[in-house]
Parts: sequence; structure tokens; C-alpha cells
Amino acid sequence: MSSGYVKDLSALTMLASGVEMPLDLQDGLITPNDRFFLCHAEPTPVVQAQGWSLGIEGNGVTTPLCLSLADLQAMEQVTVRAVIECAGNQRQLFEDVLGEPLNRRPEETELRWTLGGVGMADWRGVRLRDVLERAGITDDACHVMPISIDTSDEEPDGMRIPLPAAKALDPDTLIALEMNGEPLPADHGFPARLITPGWVGTYSIKWLDRIEVSREHRWVARNTLRYVMMGEAWADRNWSPARGPQITEHPVRSSLALPWSGATLAPGQHRLHGFARGGETAIVHVTWSSDGGTTWRDAELLSPSQRYAWVRFACDWLATPGEHTIMTRATDAAGRTQPMTQPFNDGGYLFHMVHPHPVTVASV
Repeated sequence: MSSGYVKDLSALTMLASGVEMPLDLQDGLITPNDRFFLCHAEPTPVVQAQGWSLGIEGNGVTTPLCLSLADLQAMEQVTVRAVIECAGNQRQLFEDVLGEPLNRRPEETELRWTLGGVGMADWRGVRLRDVLERAGITDDACHVMPISIDTSDEEPDGMRIPLPAAKALDPDTLIALEMNGEPLPADHGFPARLITPGWVGTYSIKWLDRIEVSREHRWVARNTLRYVMMGEAWADRNWSPARGPQITEHPVRSSLALPWSGATLAPGQHRLHGFARGGETAIVHVTWSSDGGTTWRDAELLSPSQRYAWVRFACDWLATPGEHTIMTRATDAAGRTQPMTQPFNDGGYLFHMVHPHPVTVASV
């Protein structure tokens, strides 16, 4: 895996095919480009802006296009602040909290993410809708499928995953050209990537090569074999040809910015910080408990409640010597609240239940 733009890997946590940014190192609201988590199947593609183009094709458009980077830059540019989070972020907590062994899919390499496969940036680029309308997307278009220059063993012609036409036409779905005011770093998809706010990271395809628009439902590896929910809780229906229901929008979740799986603090007053986020709906409320969930108090929200964005929150805690369990629980504007437990799925996806943060407070 290429480490490309990363200037200080000692601050990050290396995984088999990824790099996670520990939440306790996330000081502000926006994740700096050189600290944003990475998830690659192959080394970073080296793409030259000159000569690169994006094709828009398929039987779901009337006017196929071939757009250069300059063509995209000449179109109206918009900015969306959005969290990007791996569908498998917090996967390790299934094992650590629920005691569920991971790696139940021997054909897959499961990254043992803890809390750091997530970040938030300001993404700037062109509305995907504007490009599709220029290509004459048809009224009966079903799927819009971004395809990457990047490849894998199961996707030798480019990594891909279909989007429903409605999500592709959402005005906040972008072909991003910039990240936090700079051209996309190589590791984050230069020269252009998709941003699908509120949905799991696999839909935000990097290193775009072409986009296929089809009138038919498209089945590929990422919506049949990989990014689907499998396990006993989903075994009572026939999802064929997929193994289970597709993973799309993020659930509501929250985590304290503490080292996993435990932190050591001195006794006394502490202001603990954390991050709460959901899918397409803003987070409006966070509560916290310092006694393992018996008593809950309101956390202070330190940033605006905004669609697609996480909220930074704070808890003021008077720490006494001993072993403690701190929990946080978020609620979004639709009234969805983190559950206290959740069923295991074989891919270890979407861990979002209220989870303990063990904290040891040393004696004076």
C-alpha cells in the first residue's frame, strides 16, 4: 500500500491494507488531509491530470460524454462537508465488546478497524447530477455505477459499486476535485472521486475512470458478495443473487476520543471529547454515562448539528481512582438513537451500538 501524502505515519495506526486515524488524535472538527484514514486494496494509482478523462456512458444516457479535468473545473463548483467512514470501522469492537470472533469469511481480508476508520472533510467539486443531466440521463435509469482506475482480483476492470439513480441525482452527491481546499491527494482519489454523503465509504469511489448509467439493476461483487449483511439475523429471507441486504446509509453512532481499548487518566476534573455521527440526518443530542449506563447526562455539543457531518461533543467528568466504564449515546433529528446492543454480521460491518470506554484512574 502506498502511503503517498502521509507525512507522519507514526501518528497513525497501520492495518493490513489501511491506515486509521485514532480518534484521540483528532483535535478539531475537520480531519487534516495528512491524517485522514486510508483504505486501499492495491497501491495508489499514479494518475496524470493531463490526458485523464471521465467517461459517462451506458444505455441510461442519451448523450455519452468524455470530460477532461478542465471540463469538470469549468462547471459550477460546490462544497459539501461530510464524514467518510469505512463500513467496517469499529469492526474490532464486535470481538472486544460482544465476544464475536471475526474473520468468518475466509475469502475476505477483514481489516480490524477500531475507532479510526473515519474522518470529515470539506469536499469540493461538481454535482454528479449536473454531469448526468448533461449526458441526458433517462427517466427510467436504474443504476449509476462509478468505476475506478483502481483494480482488484475480483474487479480486474476497475472497482465499482452501483448507486440508485435517486442517490446519484441528489444535489449533494459530488464528483469531488478538492479536499479541504486542496486538489485531491493521490491517496484520496486524484484527480476525481465520488462523494456520497451519509453512505458508507465504499460508495465514494476514488480515482474515477468512467461512470456507467443503466436502465437495469446491476449486480457486482460489492453489492452481492461483500458489502451486504450476512448472518442469523438476515437468514429468513432470500436475497439472491446477493448474500444479504445491501449496506448503504450509516447508522447513528458515537465514540469518545480515547485510546481503544482503554485509557489511563489522573484523578480530578477532565473534559472528555468525542464525535457523534449518523447517515443523511444531523445529530442533535448526545448523552453520556460514567457508571456503565445506570445514569445518563447530557453532553455539550461543540459544533453545529449539520446533515452528513459529525458533531464534536464534550463531557465534564470528575474522575476518582479506580476502574470506570464511560458510555455515550447519540440521537439524530429523525429520533434514531444508538441501540444498547446489535446482532453480529459475518462481515463485521456497521458496529454502532453503545459501547464501553474502559478508563483507569490512577491513585494519587
